[in-house]
Amino acid sequence: STMFLVGLSGGIASGKSTVVAVLRELGCAVIDADVIARQVVQPHSKAHQQIMQHFGTEILLENGEINREALGNIIFSQPEKRRLLNSITHPEILKEMLKQVLKYFVLGYRYVILDIPLLFETRGLTRFMKYTVLVYCDPPTQLARLMKRSGLGAAEAEARISSQLPLDEKRKWATHVIDNSGDRESTRRQVLRLHARLEDSLDFLWARLAVGMAVAGLGGLVFLLLRHFIS
Repeated sequence: STMFLVGLSGGIASGKSTVVAVLRELGCAVIDADVIARQVVQPHSKAHQQIMQHFGTEILLENGEINREALGNIIFSQPEKRRLLNSITHPEILKEMLKQVLKYFVLGYRYVILDIPLLFETRGLTRFMKYTVLVYCDPPTQLARLMKRSGLGAAEAEARISSQLPLDEKRKWATHVIDNSGDRESTRRQVLRLHARLEDSLDFLWARLAVGMAVAGLGGLVFLLLRHFIS
């Protein structure tokens, strides 16, 4: 392959959307797992029907779409329900992500960024990533941002944060860390450095050389066969 995958993750209110916005400005291919997660549960989809069977019609809005807040309240307090929902949605999400990866492969992108909020929690997907990037911010900043953004009290915000793997724990697993504790310009500079490093990655160079050698080898074989049959 002439393309490699980069897993991007963070935590609630860590500023991942800010980093993604800069990457998109740079022309990077970004696949957003959250957007796909909404798409695969649209009315009449396979996942939508299965969710209704297990969670009931009370989690639907008037237009038939799933009430994400109502469903979120259920799975937040009931881990077994969260596992059930994941077993329904994750296979559909992965299939759609694969389709998009193949699209970018055909288009010739150097690398594709997979924006996956629970990348480090699930761990299963990390083995497919050449690099993993964590958008980090220090715990006090994370708490303050979440309270301001969502209008939550300190206790509620802390509960939401503690339901996820701590950022300091995720940091141990990431190959690259973007510290978003400071201002936007500081974060932007870090993203630009990361982008330059990925663009210059030798992984892409070696992949190109391997493909070139394979094509050259195939071409040589075809030439020899033609000579054999012509003579």
